[in-house]
Amino acid sequence: MSSQDDAVIMMMNPRIRKSPFFDQARRHGARVFSVYNHMFIPQGYRDPESEFRSLINDVTLWDVGVEQPVEITGPDAFDFTNLLTPRDLTQCEVGQGKYAIITTQEGGIVNDPVLSRLDSNHFWLAPSDSDLILWAKGVAVNSGLQVEIKRADSWPVQIQGAKSKEVMAALFGDEILKLSYYHIEQTNLNGIPVVVARTGWTGELGYEIYLRDAERGGELWEAIMKAGRPHNIVTTGPSHIRRIEAGILNYGIDMTLETNPFELGLGWQIDLDQEADFIGKEALRRIKAEGVTRKLVGVELHGDPIAPNEHPWPVRSNGKRIGQMTSSVYSPRLKKNIGYAMLPIQHADLGTALEVETVAGERGAEVVKKPFVDPKKEVPKG
Repeated sequence: MSSQDDAVIMMMNPRIRKSPFFDQARRHGARVFSVYNHMFIPQGYRDPESEFRSLINDVTLWDVGVEQPVEITGPDAFDFTNLLTPRDLTQCEVGQGKYAIITTQEGGIVNDPVLSRLDSNHFWLAPSDSDLILWAKGVAVNSGLQVEIKRADSWPVQIQGAKSKEVMAALFGDEILKLSYYHIEQTNLNGIPVVVARTGWTGELGYEIYLRDAERGGELWEAIMKAGRPHNIVTTGPSHIRRIEAGILNYGIDMTLETNPFELGLGWQIDLDQEADFIGKEALRRIKAEGVTRKLVGVELHGDPIAPNEHPWPVRSNGKRIGQMTSSVYSPRLKKNIGYAMLPIQHADLGTALEVETVAGERGAEVVKKPFVDPKKEVPKG
């Protein structure tokens, strides 16, 4: 596989926040960090392919405290949260979660959090990498609605992989296995207050545990590791191999303020027929009626394995630049280089031939279906 430039060193700075699991992650071998939501996130412990194998064959533990939820409470919390997202939250019961995009007045995307409804007027939005709390507070100023918006004292870890159910049963008992996909349960583990969610960023079986007492992060981490040892648990960073295989998008790379849901294949998120208004409703109605001029598509790159892109790669057709490849990775399971590209709609048909300027030189490519693996998402629901 082609190598990237020499690695740079990231200085640990108190200005950049750390999760309650940060020290445990370092003790267990975290050696690559990035910054996400103004916090350090462990991105790698070993090589990405061995971490991927552990995920699909056994079970993995991730520090994703960077997704500390934005908490919305108050007498008008339901109406306010419903205003933020195009999803119709009358279809979200207490104890249920939703993948939910947050849109601007023009239909662009501010964030794509996992939304959890803890009570009738109590919501968590576990954000991707943008300042969702500032957006929410800004919307609230002139909304006329009574809400309180703050960062929850809640910090998630992910337990993901083929054997995640066995680990969860060891921690909480077999009752936890009744938890349905995208549902939550408020409970405790040895007196540690937590929320368990049947969610994850992998397309594999998985759970998230939200710690509700930051002082007990080390205790929760070690309890998970102890329960997971009989099942070959390892600590890893987020698997970009698996997320791209699964068709999962990454905010700031594959979606931004400048992209709209219809370009990204997220039109199913937009409930235009709901009675309630939401930010961007008229713009999104117009975009849907007019149709999009570009589309994020799946792409297969030909040839030997290529290192992931550190910046968007130019995409050409017959020598003319037409778009860019936003994400790429080599899938050892598929034995292919795969990823996403934003292309003009006239170049988005399956089978369209492309040229991509990669770190390893120009490669031939073609538009293919995505998700690349498990398109009906049967694995995470299993």
